[in-house]
Amino acid sequence: MHQNYHFLRHLTEALRQEATGLKFMECFSQEKDELVIILAHARGKNNYYRPFFIRATLRPDFACLNFPEDFNRARQNSADLFENLYDLAVIDVRQFKNERAFGLVLENNYTVVFKLFGNRSNAVVFQGDEVIDLFHNRLVSDNNLHLSELDREIDQTWEAYQAANYDHRKVFPTFGKEINAYLAEQFDAISAQASEQRWQIIQETLNLLSRPAFKISLWHHQPTLTLVALGEVMREHSSAIAALNDFYTTYNRVGVIAKEKGDALKILQKRIQRTEHYLEEAFQKLLGIDGEVKNEEIGHILMANLHQIPERAERVTLFDFYRNQDIEIKLKPDLTPQRNAETYYRKSKNERIEIEKLQENIALREGELEELKNHVSTIEEFESLKLLRKYLKTNNLLSDAPILSPTQLFKHTEFEGYVILIGKNAKNNDLLTKKYAYKEDLWLHARDVAGSHVVVKYKAGKKFPNSVIERAAQIAAWYSKRRNETLCPVIVTPKKYVRKPKGLPEGEVILDKEEVVMIEPKGM
Repeated sequence: MHQNYHFLRHLTEALRQEATGLKFMECFSQEKDELVIILAHARGKNNYYRPFFIRATLRPDFACLNFPEDFNRARQNSADLFENLYDLAVIDVRQFKNERAFGLVLENNYTVVFKLFGNRSNAVVFQGDEVIDLFHNRLVSDNNLHLSELDREIDQTWEAYQAANYDHRKVFPTFGKEINAYLAEQFDAISAQASEQRWQIIQETLNLLSRPAFKISLWHHQPTLTLVALGEVMREHSSAIAALNDFYTTYNRVGVIAKEKGDALKILQKRIQRTEHYLEEAFQKLLGIDGEVKNEEIGHILMANLHQIPERAERVTLFDFYRNQDIEIKLKPDLTPQRNAETYYRKSKNERIEIEKLQENIALREGELEELKNHVSTIEEFESLKLLRKYLKTNNLLSDAPILSPTQLFKHTEFEGYVILIGKNAKNNDLLTKKYAYKEDLWLHARDVAGSHVVVKYKAGKKFPNSVIERAAQIAAWYSKRRNETLCPVIVTPKKYVRKPKGLPEGEVILDKEEVVMIEPKGM
């Protein structure tokens, strides 16, 4: 909340004590999104007498002020700014009401306003009510600002809170995400209907925000300057200037890795939530199927009572010997009782397929969930930005797209507990062999013809059984140009002997060692 109105009130008060009476000596920029203002009592021959430095970093992704004890201006690539303000005295530092902006009020009716509006932050020079200069000229709409309109009046009474249907965010838009998160924690302990209790908590929070107790915290994996207790508090300050300097240094030292780590963790948390939501729905669907009367059971009941079923009946009530009670069964009147039973048997087969598919998907998503949680644990431990970025790239964690498991990317089957993966085309073959096959895995391919790469996943401490090798070879033969031959030669080799040099066409590899088995092609 280094840009928050409630913090800026404290900062404005601190700056008023430091800057009032000093003269605006110099303003320059030597970085694209940074300006430096030097205030001082007087000019010396070589430097300034008791200077006070204001450095404003106004990047779209990070806008923050800090106040270095010293600042050496570069001799090159440095541009003077706001030169018409030089040697004018600072007569006040003004905080705009309910707004993330404050201004240095100078002689001759000039005001330098720091507008800290996230990615639209800027430094704006006013003379009287009109804008005469901007730091970021690309923010053209800032030319239309009026100094007299920067104060924002907001009714923040109990009556306004009632009128807003007890939504404090409408009455206190200045709170921002940090204070709202703090209030959400406080509100958790009381009922949503306890509006008076919530109002009391809001008033207590406002009182807390008025105290000069500044915390540098690690919140959502990022350094944060707060006035309330959030996240892991690292340091506390009683000076707003000291707190902002500490935050600026901390953010630039650990903020980059913290931000990238935080962004990655947010993406993973979204994926975890989606996966957990899918699992919950799949479990409920599975329970629903299990809880219903099975189509196979209805078929058996019909077959056991064919003589009791009238012709062309749309419904029939029969004894359910599975549950010792009567059951009403819906029939197709244009079918015989036996054909109706066959229809229920056919539905039963589809029902079993659906259950098997659900169970398979649940097992798959449970594996994904465990993998996602492992990624979270690993990322939280990183302290090196280089290693973090490499890990994110290697594991395809740089986007919000769902992580695809090998069984989603490739055709697959399981035989005697071994997972067998099959490439779908030349590009998919490369992906399987290069990214998803490890040196201990077994690699197979029909000899001398185009076909799928087939990989049998290694099981720790176990030798591949001959029966598994034969089954994988049958599949490799089937997914090749030799599918219709009686016998097909299939290459079998550990993945560590398979290489893909640069420049080789998609799907083609070089083998350093191989064995060949003759096998009859057979699909899954």
